[in-house]
Amino acid sequence: MATTAAAPSVVRYAPEDHSLPKPWKGLVDDRTGYLYFWNPETNVTQYEKPTAAQPPKFPAVSLSSSVQVQQTDAYAPAKDDNKYSRGTDHGPKIESASRFTEGGRSGPPYSNGAANGVGNSAYGPASARGPPPSSAPGNDLSPEAYSRRHEITVSGGQVPPPLMSFEATGFPSELLREVLNAGFSAPTPIQAQSWPIAMQGRDIVAIAKTGSGKTLGYLIPGFLHLQRIRNDSRMGPTILVLSPTRELATQIQEEAVKFGRSSRISCTCLYGGAPKGPQLRDLERGADIVVATPGRLNDILEMRRISLRQISYLVLDEADRMLDMGFEPQIRKIVKEIPTKRQTLMYTATWPKGVRKIAADLLVNPAQVNIGNVDELVANKSITQHIEVVAPMEKQRRLEQILRSQEPGSKVIIFCSTKRMCDQLTRNLTRQFGAAAIHGDKSQPERDSVLNQFRSGRTPVLVATDVAARGLDVKDIRAVVNYDFPNGVEDYVHRIGRTGRAGATGQAFTFFGDQDSKHASDLIKILEGANQRVPPQIREMATRGGGGMNKFSRWGPPSGGRGRGGDSGYGGRGSFVSRDRSSNGWGRERERSRSPERFNRAPPPSSTGSPPRSFHETMMMKHR
Repeated sequence: MATTAAAPSVVRYAPEDHSLPKPWKGLVDDRTGYLYFWNPETNVTQYEKPTAAQPPKFPAVSLSSSVQVQQTDAYAPAKDDNKYSRGTDHGPKIESASRFTEGGRSGPPYSNGAANGVGNSAYGPASARGPPPSSAPGNDLSPEAYSRRHEITVSGGQVPPPLMSFEATGFPSELLREVLNAGFSAPTPIQAQSWPIAMQGRDIVAIAKTGSGKTLGYLIPGFLHLQRIRNDSRMGPTILVLSPTRELATQIQEEAVKFGRSSRISCTCLYGGAPKGPQLRDLERGADIVVATPGRLNDILEMRRISLRQISYLVLDEADRMLDMGFEPQIRKIVKEIPTKRQTLMYTATWPKGVRKIAADLLVNPAQVNIGNVDELVANKSITQHIEVVAPMEKQRRLEQILRSQEPGSKVIIFCSTKRMCDQLTRNLTRQFGAAAIHGDKSQPERDSVLNQFRSGRTPVLVATDVAARGLDVKDIRAVVNYDFPNGVEDYVHRIGRTGRAGATGQAFTFFGDQDSKHASDLIKILEGANQRVPPQIREMATRGGGGMNKFSRWGPPSGGRGRGGDSGYGGRGSFVSRDRSSNGWGRERERSRSPERFNRAPPPSSTGSPPRSFHETMMMKHR
């Protein structure tokens, strides 16, 4: 029986985006915070940001108010791989004959979980105007066209085509319910291609940018694996997920608990910086899934308080980051405790030689899934990047301008290079904007508390070192500010990747100085690859061959050195001494003593048409 449509939730419009082609409008899902796009003329909705050249799509169908689901005991594996079969060849099916009705409706779509076009009472009430899940981008495409559109390339023998809709996955009804109630309308590209491979029991190397949905890419096939294996969790876990940081590990655990609740899947998290006692008690009670950082898991292995002999599904998440952090020996030590007869999945954002080597050692005949160009570092094109050449003494003032320009309550992450600067900025910003800091010197309870306040919006500004650059998945982050440029462009890409996630758009503001000029050429490649504007000052720095201004910057010593102020990036007189606490920015006394006006005065245009010389170059010319 069809259920009656419930009252839709209130439509929340996103801030105006002048780059959107008319008549598209940005909307925000009031339950998940995801940004999506709606064309009021055709009533099409999609997560992919439309472009001016994109042809209009007219909806041929809309979901009726009933979905019929046939539920069976187990998910059926692929026809050519029945090693996990439990004697049945028919999984859950969604009947398509009665799913669709003709025509679209006018008016904006309503995007809460119940209004994603699913009308079965088990999924929540249907919206009369809500777009169906099948209206998500890609469902009207062939698998080949879908792969071309999303830059999916695969290698490794016979690989199944991508699953472009949730209906095509054949997931059990309780698992589909969890996914749809979370507000997802269609799989992300990495999910669409990695799910069918993982459900065949094959090893996978999946390479995709941050924020692409990799976590569910390996968790959901893991849930299906658990339902087939049915081990006794008190004898040890069946699934092990290794993560580089405790923040990422706890997020993975939250996702596993959230989406595995209806399937009664248990999960525990092992990480350093917290007492071992509660974690050991969780293991004694039994856990189907263990998410762990390599260091803490090795500690517990040495205590002989965990057995990995039942592990048959191993995941290495953010594998490149784990190798960067020096975890390779610990990973290899852990893998020696795991049976060789297992399925191994490696998810990574980059594909350097070190990751390729460990993949060759740990995986057997893997399928490789690439989203985008894996040989080239690419920034998310949904993020608008602003690079600003700013003197260190002007950073705080410019940062406050950026924060004031955001809508009230917007979530912003500010990245600094040092723990000291994190704490300093937090003290300066807390009273006016509400800020909290997270870095390596914070205890785990402090870090958890700060992240919870940030996620909930009680503290909308997070000041962090690179501990939050990877894996931190917080919905609806509007902007990222690189107060200090990182040590390399790879870290830059991961920092700005905290915004513009799951189809949303975002902004990234980066303060760049002459002390950072050695990164100018690489930064230009990132900007041009994402179709972003390159400031002429950055091009000038690149033409100088990088590093040309590192000895004596017009603004003081480079960020790696120390001036009399005592903190990196703030060399020179009185960096932290003469701050006027009654003012919002740096102190007036210091501003008078340094006279920034004479440094910031615009140089006269060059008669030769070449870029204007910097202050340092002008002074050098005088003394030749």
